[in-house]
Amino acid sequence: VSTVSVFTRKAKVKKQLLKEVVGNNKWRVNNKYDRSRTPLCVEEIIQRAELWIGKEVPYDVLGSNCEHFVTELRYGEGVSDQVSDM
Repeated sequence: VSTVSVFTRKAKVKKQLLKEVVGNNKWRVNNKYDRSRTPLCVEEIIQRAELWIGKEVPYDVLGSNCEHFVTELRYGEGVSDQVSDM
């Protein structure tokens, strides 16, 4: 998500290699909701994600942020502790 999306309230879904996004920075997988929710099968997650490539989606820090987006893909429910912990 770019800073522009914060102001326009829209974001464009892209497919990129992880190394293109993070460069030389450290990263880690954080599937913290797996303890309380059952993830969909990998194939379904990928299919669901690919349907969004190239589309503009609403963006709102509190109600529709990037964590909401990926948890919707993974679990079928958009949630964000980043928001609920505030």
